[in-house]
Amino acid sequence: MAYELDEQKKVGLGLIGFGIFFTFLAIMLFFDRGLLALANILLLAGVALLLGLHSTLQLFKVNYKGTISFMLGLFLIFVRWPVVGIIVEIYGCIILFGCFWPSIKVFLFQIPVFGWILQYLALILDRFRS
Repeated sequence: MAYELDEQKKVGLGLIGFGIFFTFLAIMLFFDRGLLALANILLLAGVALLLGLHSTLQLFKVNYKGTISFMLGLFLIFVRWPVVGIIVEIYGCIILFGCFWPSIKVFLFQIPVFGWILQYLALILDRFRS
């Protein structure tokens, strides 16, 4: 494997996975405020463990627009506006982590069955575009 994961990064990936799961579960349970707050805490802790504390702080310092919208969404969830909060948070995540999409795409294409399905869908979408 070209990129080795140490124990800290494995825990970070696990926390991110649980954060995504709890976000999905909270949305399925009609935007449960407690689960959304727990998911946000898990996601932030996972990103901090995966990237490192210094790199995480640099990411949030450099991209003010994404940081402000993500924190505003988190605040809206805490003051009981979960639907608006999750929409603002999703926008903030897209702005914050937009530079990682090519890396995520390469990683997803390398997963055995899921990657093959994604490559097939990408091929179909490329044919429709042209």
